[in-house]
Amino acid sequence: METNLKTSAVSYGWLTPEYSSLDDLLTRLRAPEGKRNFLVFRDNKYINVPTEKVAFFYVKYESSAIMCFDRQEYFVQHSLDQIQNLLPEKQFFRLSRQYLINFNAVKEVEHYFARKLLVHLIVPAKDKLLVSKEKVRDFLHWLDNR
Repeated sequence: METNLKTSAVSYGWLTPEYSSLDDLLTRLRAPEGKRNFLVFRDNKYINVPTEKVAFFYVKYESSAIMCFDRQEYFVQHSLDQIQNLLPEKQFFRLSRQYLINFNAVKEVEHYFARKLLVHLIVPAKDKLLVSKEKVRDFLHWLDNR
């Protein structure tokens, strides 16, 4: 099978001198990990906030904000849509138009009225975090497939 795969990769022009082995090719084709940190401005300083420290992104005063696990809050220059495109889908889920949450921040999920779900995070949010009935299936699939 390896020779068939290598033959196909050569015929499509994927194996070049700098990618001469299948391992190199697979490394090159592997999905990107997403943005590793966000540059924020606070107290007249620029600070790098690592993505793994982010509990959730949300909209506050019509701007995007970061809430970290240590409950530090920062504003970012990206829209929530832009942030969602920069992050890995496996780690972050767009809960609503207002919230993009980190898998590691989910404490528990409970059933709510009208087939919705109520999400409780390790770091509490000011709003009730509800998953619409249209997104329930995708959300549970996201939680289950780790």
